[in-house]
Amino acid sequence: MDELELEFELHPTLQADTWELGDFPLCRLLLMNDANYPWFILVPRRAGVTEIYHLSASERTQLMEESAALSETLADLFMARKMNVAALGNMVSQLHLHHVVRYEDDVAWPGPVWGVADARPYTQEQASEIRRKLEVLLEGELDFKWAESAAS
Repeated sequence: MDELELEFELHPTLQADTWELGDFPLCRLLLMNDANYPWFILVPRRAGVTEIYHLSASERTQLMEESAALSETLADLFMARKMNVAALGNMVSQLHLHHVVRYEDDVAWPGPVWGVADARPYTQEQASEIRRKLEVLLEGELDFKWAESAAS
C-alpha cells in the first residue's frame, strides 16, 4: 500500500450519498443511494486525485479495466439499454466515475440523470438485494473484495 492510498479518504458528499460495496485493486465501489437508476461509482483510492491524468499510467490502465469490468457486469445484470460512464467533478472534485444503467423508460431518458428527479433512497432490503445480485457476477472479478459494512 502506497502513501497516496494510506492517506485516501472518501469525500463526505460521496460518503453521505452512497452505500459502500467494496474495493477493486484500485477503486472503491459505491452504490448511489438513488433507486431511480442502478447507479454505481468507482473512486480511485488515491489521496488528492481530482483528474484521471493525475493517476500514473499503470493506475489509468487499472481504472479502465475496473470500469470496463463493472460496466459489463452492470449491463448484463440490469439488462441495460445503455451504460453511461462519466467523470464530472464539478460538485465533488475527488476523482470518481459514475456508471449509470439507462433504460428508454427511465425518468431522465434520453438526457443526463443529474437534476432531473429527486433521489429515491434505497431501503436496506433493496440495497442488500443489489449486493446479492452483484456477488455472483463480481466473484473473483479483478480481485474484488466486499466491504464488511456493505449493504448485506
